[in-house]
Amino acid sequence: MQLPFDGAISAFYENDAPDEIRTALETADKGDILSPEYPHSKRMGRKAYEREMAALQIELVKLQSWVRDSGTRIAMVFEGRDAAGKGGTIGRFRMNLNPRAARVIALSKPSETERSQWYFQRYIKHLPSAGDMIFFDRSWYNRGVVEPVFGFCTPAQNALFFEQVQPFEKMLVEDGIHLFKFWLNVSRPEQLRRMLKRESDPLKQWKLSGIDVKGLHLWDEYSAAIADTLDRSHTQIAPWIILRTDDKRRARLNAIRTVLHRFDYTRKDTDAIGPIDDAICGGPDIWDA
Repeated sequence: MQLPFDGAISAFYENDAPDEIRTALETADKGDILSPEYPHSKRMGRKAYEREMAALQIELVKLQSWVRDSGTRIAMVFEGRDAAGKGGTIGRFRMNLNPRAARVIALSKPSETERSQWYFQRYIKHLPSAGDMIFFDRSWYNRGVVEPVFGFCTPAQNALFFEQVQPFEKMLVEDGIHLFKFWLNVSRPEQLRRMLKRESDPLKQWKLSGIDVKGLHLWDEYSAAIADTLDRSHTQIAPWIILRTDDKRRARLNAIRTVLHRFDYTRKDTDAIGPIDDAICGGPDIWDA
């Protein structure tokens, strides 16, 4: 089978990955958590996960009905390293929702016209109207992390972004938009395990890009940009919610719980939602480079 990018991910694993990362991958069983810093040593069991997810799906349907009836506007930003689980988490939110009012925004690189506009301009037209839940699969925070790491913006453009992002988000919230900013954090060995799996799976190879491959060699640069972004854009009015995603199941459940707990919607069942695991879902203090 022809591997994407001429097997560059496998080549990184075999030739360039740090020894401790390679050892972690070679010695782990299927259900093991690879990072010793993660607060759980094993992945959540499937039966428990499916039972809890089923209860949350019912609550999400109740939430969407209330959002529609009340005219509430919700915008969720999902950011994180490649293979951190952004798309999968968004997918679990939307499993049983009306897709017309629960839309995913995943913008490609800006056009020539968009590059001549105010940086935030192309995102504004996708903000929620009354009754909408909008999911940004990556967002304006490209300028905080990806663009400076790869040299796609100038230092001046990056500095201007950080001058404007707090006022921009403050305006959104003050206008009545409920803004959730999720940063999905994945450990280095787990990221490589997932990318190797994508490389060998014909049904998942489309998820890989040249940026993903180059990013494997830029872990430290990404870490510095992420730390800078969290430090400069975590505010009381628009805080970051960190999701530690080495266990995708726990991360998905806790992301959904975070949103459900925020609203007093009709027929809400707090017991069915359950508590948030604050060891894997919390503020920037639990972010781990």
